[in-house]
Amino acid sequence: MRPKRMGLSKQRLARALPMMAAFVVIAALVSALYANGGAHAFAGDAVAEPDGYRTDNYRSAVPRTLTGAVSVPMPDAAKSLRDAGAVFIDVYPRAPKPPNLPAATVWREPPHRSIPGAYWLPNVGYGNISEEMAGYFARALERFSAGRKDMPMVFFCLSDCWMSWNAAKRAMAMGYTAVHWFPDGTDGWELIGEPLTNLTPVP
Repeated sequence: MRPKRMGLSKQRLARALPMMAAFVVIAALVSALYANGGAHAFAGDAVAEPDGYRTDNYRSAVPRTLTGAVSVPMPDAAKSLRDAGAVFIDVYPRAPKPPNLPAATVWREPPHRSIPGAYWLPNVGYGNISEEMAGYFARALERFSAGRKDMPMVFFCLSDCWMSWNAAKRAMAMGYTAVHWFPDGTDGWELIGEPLTNLTPVP
């Protein structure tokens, strides 16, 4: 009696190889995702909304939600909002002038790239802002909305940026009822191949 052969037959092996190759590819993709810091995309699951405004570590993992606002997690959804006429407000902070520059040095701010058609209101997304900055923010929103508290407004910055979260929360505290928060910001916008343009701060 011939001993029973162990292992896969040629036919079974031929069928199994594509599945094995697919598993290897998937494992490699997951490994690459984590190696390149992609794991942070899921960090929002564990981030709770603070009771007030975020006042430190502004560039860190953010929640998935902002109570009272509409979270816009996908860049293509944000594009649809822009195309529908929503007001886009960039709150990326202004680059500070380096200290101790020689007297003859001409300071030129680095260019700020943002979503075309957006308004740039720098520094309004800090956790604590001065009365002057709060007034600047309030006047700008009133102008952008033409006095309508129900005007859809989308606040953004970069990805993992608490400043856009703070600014959207602050707008709701001012009575605006159609506040949207776009946590992917310009990073997500550029990721789907949409163009960016240079913006200057709103006076």
